[in-house]
Amino acid sequence: MRLLQTDAAARLGEALRGFRRAALSAHYGPDALAAADRGDYRSLLAQCGDDPLGVHARLWVAGVPVPAEAAADALAPFTLDEALACGLLVGDEAVSAGWGAQFEGDRLLFSDQLPNTTGGRTPEHVLGIGGASKLLLDLTLRDPVASALDLGTGCGVQALSLTDHADAVAATDLSDRALAFAELNAAVNGAAVELLQGDLLAPVAGRTFDLVVANPPFVIATPGSGWTYRDGGREADGVAAELAAASVDLLNPGGTMQFLANWLHRKGEDWAERVAGWFPDEGALVWAVEREVLDPLDYVRTWQRDSGESHDAEQAAAWLDWFEANEVEAVGFGFIAVRKAYGPSRIVCEEARHAVQAPWSGRIADRFAVLESAIEPEALWESRLRVADGVVLQQTAAVGEEGWDVDRQWLQQAEGMRYAEEVDPLVVAFLGACNGEAEVRLQVQLLAETYGAEPALLYAQLYPVIRRLVERGFLQL
Repeated sequence: MRLLQTDAAARLGEALRGFRRAALSAHYGPDALAAADRGDYRSLLAQCGDDPLGVHARLWVAGVPVPAEAAADALAPFTLDEALACGLLVGDEAVSAGWGAQFEGDRLLFSDQLPNTTGGRTPEHVLGIGGASKLLLDLTLRDPVASALDLGTGCGVQALSLTDHADAVAATDLSDRALAFAELNAAVNGAAVELLQGDLLAPVAGRTFDLVVANPPFVIATPGSGWTYRDGGREADGVAAELAAASVDLLNPGGTMQFLANWLHRKGEDWAERVAGWFPDEGALVWAVEREVLDPLDYVRTWQRDSGESHDAEQAAAWLDWFEANEVEAVGFGFIAVRKAYGPSRIVCEEARHAVQAPWSGRIADRFAVLESAIEPEALWESRLRVADGVVLQQTAAVGEEGWDVDRQWLQQAEGMRYAEEVDPLVVAFLGACNGEAEVRLQVQLLAETYGAEPALLYAQLYPVIRRLVERGFLQL
């Protein structure tokens, strides 16, 4: 299906060329736009007239009706009849937005996500740019690549962003309506994207890419599985498991896959072991990060609110029964980043629910750099380490018989992942000499003399700690 023919989409793009976030901020002021972002449209509407920018702002930012004549003038050379026929606008003498419009960078994207409402959804509802979309945009590595793939493209937000740094971009979706919006948004923004209809990986079977991103329908065990945008139709967290299992075969050598996911916390099972078990034994460097965890009741309530089904007590009961029958204690939400490499797979799963330094893409690049580096015992023994910028040592102490007694010491990062890591006095002494000049070998030998220990035994004790500090960015090679 198509929402608009190519010529009509191009004319719509021409009509809306001046409707961008920067133009709104410049014309109405950043304070008015910031207030509108929070749902307070008073300042914005007080300034909006019947000029094209004012009409567009009223329709697609504030979500209020405008006179049909003013809408016709603002949309030229796209016609009002075309706008009503395709569903862009609805009404008669006064018209309202039939589709939502949002900004992503310098782009304008249409979807079914109307301003000021989350209701009125159908099973084929196409989401706009939400929190998950923004997270994936922030996560995505932006190094130039030859080929990129967006799995489950929805309105096309990720695919269009990929065109900024990929020579060729493909995008898939199960929903014809989602692909229709993606096609329209590509045309309106003058971008080229190969759009393929089908279930998850099926449309690209046998193909490989340098970069793959996915904000898939990851919601777990919805009774009925009726919402295309969120319900993947797999058992439990099968969508994430399917993507993880296929990751290495989907990537070119050195390629990267990044996707959002939900996973189960089952009674007696470590979620990290569950996620790690999805990946092949060879060829994958993996970083899985859990950003949030909800118990089953909160999870059900969250997604019922999202779909406007909070009133459906029978659905909630069936959903909770499934979690109970499968001994699910919680559901985790986060992201997984995979790089195709040679040799045995190396998988790191961790929780990170605190604020980190933006963008997340920088954190992922840092993690892959460590995963790809040689930090085995022999290599680390000869390395010259330095404490990373922004790392400080903090202490707590209590007054004792002989003055202040330090009872706890920890490292704190001001940048990057902003980890905190508790350390003992021996590690503190080691770190004090990590200035990038002395080899680890020499530092350990000096510490061994100080503490009256055998260097080999002391290094065996220190190595796993030093390695962890390198992996978490406190120390740099």
